[in-house]
Amino acid sequence: IVSGGARGIGLAITQALAGCGAHVVVIDNGAGIDGGRADAREVRQAIAAIDGAELIEASVAEAGVPEQAVQRAIAGSGGIDIVVNNAAILRDSFIFKGNRDNWNQVIESNLSGAYALLAAATPAMRDGVKAGRAPGRILNIVSSAGLIGNFGQSAYASSKGGLTALTRIVAMDLARNGITANAIAPFAATRVTESIVPANDEQRTYKERALRIPAAYVANLVLWLASPAAAKVTGQLFGVRGREVFLFSQPRPVARIVAAAGALDIDAISAQVESEFEPLFTDLKTDLELFNSEPIL
Repeated sequence: IVSGGARGIGLAITQALAGCGAHVVVIDNGAGIDGGRADAREVRQAIAAIDGAELIEASVAEAGVPEQAVQRAIAGSGGIDIVVNNAAILRDSFIFKGNRDNWNQVIESNLSGAYALLAAATPAMRDGVKAGRAPGRILNIVSSAGLIGNFGQSAYASSKGGLTALTRIVAMDLARNGITANAIAPFAATRVTESIVPANDEQRTYKERALRIPAAYVANLVLWLASPAAAKVTGQLFGVRGREVFLFSQPRPVARIVAAAGALDIDAISAQVESEFEPLFTDLKTDLELFNSEPIL
């Protein structure tokens, strides 16, 4: 099952999986990058051209759609082996211009929809393992914006940061069954990349470079993570930019101070923070600036 699997990175993943012989159920309603309704002929044509793929023309966030996808997958191949959460929308604004409805729509599409699909698919995946089927794979497509941040992307980055956390929990919940869950932060030419409005020359250069990177590189990493070779890889966070593959660190304490016993001494804490923590503070560079280097294609 691939959500948002009819365009961009999702389409590349669908094509790659189908090319390896998988029966792929694609969930894609043809919406615009902001989640608004668009002409769905493009997604219909894209999936119709792929042998072994079928389309559910809906949003993964719609009630009943994840369950329908699970039923289709089981009918098509007797079980569920791979779930890819790729569907996402984007509604950017600075926090001081925020709109609650936009926030809710982004979270619903990018995070709640992914949760609903996993909640629907994982019981069947666990049953498959118990019946002797090889343990399945879960791949969540996240974003460096949710790890590092970017201007005006409070909703999008929060949804992708939440999806990263969801990946960790799902990996823990399914570890006993041998089912893996990993996250991928892609760098490629997508509608999200096209929508970037550069805030400075560095971000403008980033956009130009990113738009040269084919989505197929992301699909290749998905194939590896879905293969027997990655059976023991779970709970990890990867990035892929052309021929470069990154393994991201995940939050762990990097320093520790112990306040003196008794009343909280602000001056003492300040002195300890200045000497022990400040050299390790994370700067406010955006993901666009941090990854503004020439991709290797």
